[in-house]
Formats: sequence, structure tokens, C-alpha cells
Amino acid sequence: MAAFGIGLALLLGYAAPSSAQQNPITAIDVALEPDATMIQHAKIVNARLLKTYPNGFALDASHNPHITLIQQFVRTADLDKVYAALNSALADERPTSWKLKAIKNYYIPSPPIGVAGIVVERTPDLLRLQQKIVGAVAPFTVKNGTAAAFMSAEEGRDIQGFLIDYVANFVQVAAGKKFNPHVTTGVATEAYLKEMLAEPFAAFTFSPVSVSVYQLGTYGTARKELKVLALKP
Repeated sequence: MAAFGIGLALLLGYAAPSSAQQNPITAIDVALEPDATMIQHAKIVNARLLKTYPNGFALDASHNPHITLIQQFVRTADLDKVYAALNSALADERPTSWKLKAIKNYYIPSPPIGVAGIVVERTPDLLRLQQKIVGAVAPFTVKNGTAAAFMSAEEGRDIQGFLIDYVANFVQVAAGKKFNPHVTTGVATEAYLKEMLAEPFAAFTFSPVSVSVYQLGTYGTARKELKVLALKP
């Protein structure tokens, strides 16, 4: 009877839920959100990049400028536990009082294009906070995320393979001594980005205004706000 039931279900177009459906995964970004000063600078660069590479993305309400502290795949069912753990990690932190310094443009190559950003000077405060966030999220992480874990407007076709690998290996490649705090500003050809990086950069200071959890989208953008975390004034 069991075999007959399975066969009938398949004939009728029904299939048993896959393990991915039974145990959905979300690609999250725990991010510092910058003040208006950084947002203005990031949007100026973004507009410039879009002129030369229209297939990139615009910084807007669903592509929020941010400083990534960690990107990871987590079990969707555990998101509330993740938020609680993050709030505990933030209990003694006051990032809104920090003065951070933007020091240069840079890009991550993915030939023939690159993902550009404004680099923020790494400080003891940023390193300490990142380590707390890494520890808070660790119990809920998984390694087997796919494009389905991201927010996508194209059924996953706009989620890059290098991005999936980056999220899965973030702690190994972008935390601690390898932490490169930055605000992503857009996409352009490598040739154009090399020219832009050769230009003088006028350093400026800014402050974080909040810490939020986002669902990631194409090129590692903060596409969907999931939770604004609690911060002491």
C-alpha cells in the first residue's frame, strides 16, 4: 500500500517534500547600518558605476548600504533563536557611539566584472563586535546553502556561485585578521574599477546607526530586512 500510495502521488503530480523544503535555509547578513554621511558617499559611487555598467544594481530600499559583520547560512526555523543570541551579544556594545573612517575604494574581482566597495578602517571595536557576532550565530549555521536560501527576483538565477561559496566560508575567509569592513557600492568591469581605484580618495568619518539582520540577495546585497536588533543608547 505504501508503494502504491507513492506511485499514485507521483502520477498525480505530487512528490514527497525534499529535504531542502523540510529544512529550509536562509542566507543572512548581520550588518551595521551607516549614517547619512556614508549612505550619501555610497550612492554617489553607485550612480557612477551604474552609468558604466547598467546591469549592476542600484542602492535603494531593497539594496541597503551596510557593513557586513557576518554572512552565513542558518536554519530558517532557528531565526528567532538567532535574533535572541545576537541581542545578547550586543548587550554591552554601543556601536552608535563609534566614529569610523572610510579610507579607500576597492573591489572583489569576478572577471570580467568586480563588486566595488568603500573600505572602512578596521578598529578594535569592529573586530571585537564581529567575534561576538560570529560566536552568537555559530550554533545555528549550516554549510549546505543553495541559491534557494537567498532573496531572488529570478528564481535563483541572479545568485552568483561565488556568492554561495563566500557565504558558506565567510568565517574562514572574511573574519578576524581577514575582516575587511566595507560598504558595497555596486558592480562594474574590472577595467573601469582599476581606473577608479587609481583616483585619489578623500577619507571621511561616519557612525553606525543600527544593527540589522538581512536576507542576502544578488552580489551579497542586503535585500530583505528580517530584524532590527536591540541596541543600548
